[in-house]
Amino acid sequence: MEAVGTVGRVTTDPTAEVVLDELLDDLKGLVEVESPSDDVEALRASAAHLADYLERRLGAAPELVEGPAGPHVHWRASGEPRVLLLGHHDTVFPLGTLARRPFAVADGRATGPGVFDMKAGIVQAVHAIAALDDPTGVELLLSCDEEVGSTTSRALIEERAAACGAVLVLEPSADGGALKTGRKGTGTFEVVVHGRAAHAGLEPEKGANALVEAARQVLVIAGFADPDRGTTVTPTVARAGTADNVVPAEARIRVDCRVTDADETARVEACFAGLAPVDPSCRIEVLGRIGRPPMPESASADLFPLARSVDPDIAGVAVGGGSDGNFTAALGVPTLDGLGAVGGGAHADSEHVVVATMPARVRLVEGILRALLSA
Repeated sequence: MEAVGTVGRVTTDPTAEVVLDELLDDLKGLVEVESPSDDVEALRASAAHLADYLERRLGAAPELVEGPAGPHVHWRASGEPRVLLLGHHDTVFPLGTLARRPFAVADGRATGPGVFDMKAGIVQAVHAIAALDDPTGVELLLSCDEEVGSTTSRALIEERAAACGAVLVLEPSADGGALKTGRKGTGTFEVVVHGRAAHAGLEPEKGANALVEAARQVLVIAGFADPDRGTTVTPTVARAGTADNVVPAEARIRVDCRVTDADETARVEACFAGLAPVDPSCRIEVLGRIGRPPMPESASADLFPLARSVDPDIAGVAVGGGSDGNFTAALGVPTLDGLGAVGGGAHADSEHVVVATMPARVRLVEGILRALLSA
């Protein structure tokens, strides 16, 4: 069975199980350093662990780029930049998740917080880089805030993508190991309804009920979707009121939006900007935007054939979720996504990596790197 050698090279060595153990040992080390997006100190510890790990595996230490959200980890080989491997080391799981759900390998699956999204992708990429005879021109950038919108990392991501000219995104694969050749643009809006408080029993007519107004607005907002164009607009969270006997003075509605192209971005944002209250005593405030532009399938048109040259059976699909690859594709930089782990359950307790697929994913990333560097 093909497996990954001690620095990521695929071999037919019968001792391959030991080599897979190395991948899993590395993965265990990353997972056991918890890195929730909203904990700067935890992210500093994660970045320090990654720095030691990259120096050990790749022979050179990365730069830790400090920012208000925590450190981004930027490793680069010598020479002119040629290709950027892009990922993140933050996760959606709060501190303490590891105690409840520790790293484990059982029944062919590796589990633990962040194992699928996306610490296995990091490990696989590092072994792929280490397999190269000459990694000149390769960069690896692991941001600390992807799960919360990449506010502090976007400029750095765009700078390095433009400098390198090609981006391989280490996000988890789609179902069955498929690569992500396109992504929808994504954004979150918050609609705030400002009303006026009053006693709900004695004089409700003196109030302006923000909850009732919010209920009206939710139906309007849901109508912004356009299924025929692949645009989803989904109210997801609503909050209103302070007490049973008080007319609510404020209500908040959070809305998840996904769009397929720039025209839909403009249309949806205009729809939100045009929201008007039914009750003239209420006022509507709209916060947010579609922050990640769509990643059209044309962005991966040059890179996906390289993946197929390594694995002729690999599939490519367009998906609804966004990633930092949306930003790089919007610059016109060739971008291929979903090169990370094969598994499932992202952001859930069921998160897992299919262990047997890890060597092949190393080979896939290594093969694409070789093709890019030899061009």
